[in-house]
Amino acid sequence: MYPVSPRFLATIAESHTPLTEVVLFRTDGTVERLDHIGGSVSVDRGSACRRTCSITVADVGLIPRTPADKLAVYGATLRISRGVDYGRGQTELVPLGVFRIDEVSGDPDEGPVTIQGKSLECVIADDKFTTPYRATGLAVGAITALIQRSIPSASVVNLATDAAIGSRTWDVEGDAWAAVTEIGAAIGAEVYADPDGVFTIAELPDILAVDPAWSIAAEEGGVYVASTRGMSVDGVFNGVLARGEGTEAGTAPVAALVVDADSGSPTYWDGPFGHRPAFYSSSTLVTVGACTSAATLKLRAAKAPNATADLSSLPNPALAPGDVLRVVYPNGLKELHQVNSFSVPLEGGDFTVQTIAAKEGT
Repeated sequence: MYPVSPRFLATIAESHTPLTEVVLFRTDGTVERLDHIGGSVSVDRGSACRRTCSITVADVGLIPRTPADKLAVYGATLRISRGVDYGRGQTELVPLGVFRIDEVSGDPDEGPVTIQGKSLECVIADDKFTTPYRATGLAVGAITALIQRSIPSASVVNLATDAAIGSRTWDVEGDAWAAVTEIGAAIGAEVYADPDGVFTIAELPDILAVDPAWSIAAEEGGVYVASTRGMSVDGVFNGVLARGEGTEAGTAPVAALVVDADSGSPTYWDGPFGHRPAFYSSSTLVTVGACTSAATLKLRAAKAPNATADLSSLPNPALAPGDVLRVVYPNGLKELHQVNSFSVPLEGGDFTVQTIAAKEGT
């Protein structure tokens, strides 16, 4: 979860005045705050571009007529925030993302105007290789080089354990962001642009190994509104075999099988669910340890959909995918959930958090 004050979390659980901000960074270097009448930011861990935005403004003059117009879609970006107005000039804003503007549309006479954008992963994804691209060396350095190839000024923060990768070459027309995520998987990490627009390399937290970031409770002072819960075996696996075949470097093949070893899990490898392995291979994997890290990351995602929930609560703009939530239902049942996706409205209202990997909690 994005760092916020205890006062912030206490305030969003009660009646308060929300504060939103949309800042336009034009291609000529000027900066402008946009008056807006609505919109939302959607966050989805499963999407290549983790964050998307849709902002509604009343000013029809913002519809671009030429690439030189002040809201041209050619390179302009938005920074969007939501927070709390405490009164007496005291505020606290939480960033919701930095977005490349991809589309501006609306009635040119009456409006309104809708601005849509994607987080900065899309910049790397669109910058496809025009010549064969080779990566080798340490994973973090290779990821950083790929990101800064497209955005030279980009900041990259590593929260995972770095390791050497095998040589890997992508062909012309290859997706550079897919290359980034493949290298990240080699060290058991995800890569994404965080709410500040900083590219982050980090492991998906283990739901049982970290403290809950937030509580959604059906009790006095709680933020719980409603929920739906479900289970599905579609796309669920309880083991991942990761293999490295370093054909470019001529290294010997390596492999590691990681399974759900939790006897209390509904997808326990030796339980009634049976054996349902998934497979992953990459020439970036050159050691058994790298295969194990990659398989562990893939398994957390592969087994997670066996339990899902849609939790409606008061909006918390500080949430992030992977955050662990403690949920207390009206009947007293307590569970731990992990955030998968959500959409933050810019104008009040409830919001729904889609979660994965529910576990009984205390």
